[in-house]
Amino acid sequence: MDRMTAMTVFVEVVERGSLTAAAEALDMSRAMVTRYLAEVERWLGARLLHRTTRRISLTGPGEAALLRFRQMLAIGEELHGELATDNPEPHGVLRVTASVSFGQSHLAAAVAGFVQRYPLTRVELLLVDRMVNLVEERVDVAVRISRAIDPNLIARPLARCHSVLCASPAYLAAHGAPATADALAAHNCLTHHYVGKSVWQLQRDGRTVSVAVGGNISANEASLLVEAVRAGAGIAMLPIYQIGPLLESGELVQVLPDYELDEMGLHAVYASRRQLPAVMRSFLDFLVERFASEEFRLRM
Repeated sequence: MDRMTAMTVFVEVVERGSLTAAAEALDMSRAMVTRYLAEVERWLGARLLHRTTRRISLTGPGEAALLRFRQMLAIGEELHGELATDNPEPHGVLRVTASVSFGQSHLAAAVAGFVQRYPLTRVELLLVDRMVNLVEERVDVAVRISRAIDPNLIARPLARCHSVLCASPAYLAAHGAPATADALAAHNCLTHHYVGKSVWQLQRDGRTVSVAVGGNISANEASLLVEAVRAGAGIAMLPIYQIGPLLESGELVQVLPDYELDEMGLHAVYASRRQLPAVMRSFLDFLVERFASEEFRLRM
């Protein structure tokens, strides 16, 4: 048995969610896929998949095998790339997703720079405020801001993302500025559906304070909260990359500047390192270069 092929088949089955889809992607028969799966389970001496007529799921040993197989296949691909003698100019189409706010404020300009550098490439941008399934929606790269990345995905760190609490001068003049984290409970706090919807965590002097917050506006997109805060509706937790200019101009004011909020990581996320096309490798390298030089814009 070709163990590298067997590992490739196993990973493909997991990512595609079915033996038939994996067989089509690998250009082999379904019977051959089944044979490779049986051989790899026999090789490891463990059942790796639960298979029913409707779905495939990983067993405990299967989860461990998936992680190791991805690492081993990635090493092989990286070695192949290092030893390859040809280096064609990147070309082709990439599907890239990000949140609406980050896509508008930073990613659109980055993509414009990428296609200018590599004129044979084309990028399709999908800006949505939900977690996109990369495999099901055939997305090549997701640019995500998060504290933790799905361990089943590959992530390239791009930068650190810092947030602050802020409000308009009009709101603070009418309601006063909170002096402590606990005082936030008495204020109208505008929240994001997916980040700190009901509890905000702040750090000061090595101590973390968790504050239950609530308000009359909640949204699934940070840009909506920015506009609500600018209109004097309340206090919100917002990323500096988005409101930096508003803080500098004085249109918004940082609240509780002596406290820190949890920072999050900006990552380029993709499903697998296997057979990474030149256009995707170039795009990932470009993002690393771009946001390393722009990190000062993501923090105070």
